[in-house]
Amino acid sequence: MSFQLPSISEDTVKVSNLKLSTHKRKVEPIGEHFIHHAQRAIRNHTFSEYDEILAEKQRLYDLANSKAVDPDEALFDEKIEDESMFSIEAKDWKTADLYMAMGLSKLRYRATAEQVIKAHRRQVLMYHPDKTSAATNGASLKQDSIFKIIQKAFEVLTNDNKRKQYDSCDPKSDVLPPKVGSKYDFYESWAPVFDSEARFSKKAYNVRLGDASSAKEDVEKFYAFWNRFDSWRTFEFMDEDVPDDSSNRDHKRYIEKKNKAARDKKKTQDNSRLAKLVERAFSEDPRIKAYKEQEKKEKEQKKWEAGAAARAAEESKAKAEADAKSKAEAEANNAAAAKANSKKAKEAAKSAKKKNKRSIRGSAKDQGYFGDADKEAVIEEQVGNIVEALNDEQLVDVAAKMAGDAAAVKAALQEIAKTLAADKAVAEASVSYFL
Repeated sequence: MSFQLPSISEDTVKVSNLKLSTHKRKVEPIGEHFIHHAQRAIRNHTFSEYDEILAEKQRLYDLANSKAVDPDEALFDEKIEDESMFSIEAKDWKTADLYMAMGLSKLRYRATAEQVIKAHRRQVLMYHPDKTSAATNGASLKQDSIFKIIQKAFEVLTNDNKRKQYDSCDPKSDVLPPKVGSKYDFYESWAPVFDSEARFSKKAYNVRLGDASSAKEDVEKFYAFWNRFDSWRTFEFMDEDVPDDSSNRDHKRYIEKKNKAARDKKKTQDNSRLAKLVERAFSEDPRIKAYKEQEKKEKEQKKWEAGAAARAAEESKAKAEADAKSKAEAEANNAAAAKANSKKAKEAAKSAKKKNKRSIRGSAKDQGYFGDADKEAVIEEQVGNIVEALNDEQLVDVAAKMAGDAAAVKAALQEIAKTLAADKAVAEASVSYFL
């Protein structure tokens, strides 16, 4: 390829007479770019490494001057405080605290996916091998292990399944219940415990422990939820690594079977632990104690009321029996009195009857046999026949008429004799004198 110079026109200014300046001036490099260049050269940093250092300095500057705009910064750890983390070899990364490695010790299982990503970027800037190697002039290659652990932590925490497995085995996320026998505020101490355990629930955690003012229905729903708690907690993270090679399949199956047995045992133990925890909280809940005390009082009240009713029934029965006994005694007394009175009446009536009979029998004699003394025997006999034939009423009536004179007495005897004869109570022949 060739280029053709443009032709010089007539209007072109001739500069052949111009002379170049030969005056020498001293020029010195200044400004931040020269300083950056000098720092890179002195510390043997690459451009990318130096950019990371500048970014970290800017972050710290903004943080120091309260210019940080990311609210998540306050939730992240300043750095890995636990020095033992740096002594863990990369191959033993499972023994490390992955949330601490990511700078998420404060958030742990509550950290969102976005916060995990932010924290990872931050940790990379702080613990990248190039940076740590440059800062220590390559003196310690063990610093690389922490970065590999950070990468493993990022791999686990950004995978939903792996993160669940790790969260299941993260003891630092657990909130321990208050010590048995110690004095504590029930609601302040137990609410965080249940909120922590609720992270393993397959169902939405839509109940809360509440406080002393909670309704009984809400308290019952809370304990019903925990008594039927369905946990997704799993323990695969603690499995023994299965060999990748398939040269010994029997050994591989043995390891897998051993891991499953260990997981099942841990699951059973965890279910038992949670059941005991809920049982203890239920037994120490002051609201449950108050409900039981109230139920006890209500039962005692019902028992007392039932007893009172029984006592009243007994008293009523006793009174009825006493009244019945008194009435029976009164009736017996009345019957005895009536019997006695009846006996007296009978005796009196009998005596009166005898008296009336004597009065009638003796009437003829008393009246001189009505002037027929020669018929004395006949008159007395027939008067006796009349007396024997009289009923009680007739006897009283006739006896009352025996107090008159002879004519009246005879007339009375004649009247009754006719009546008796007419009624066939006596034979006419037996009272013929008076007919």
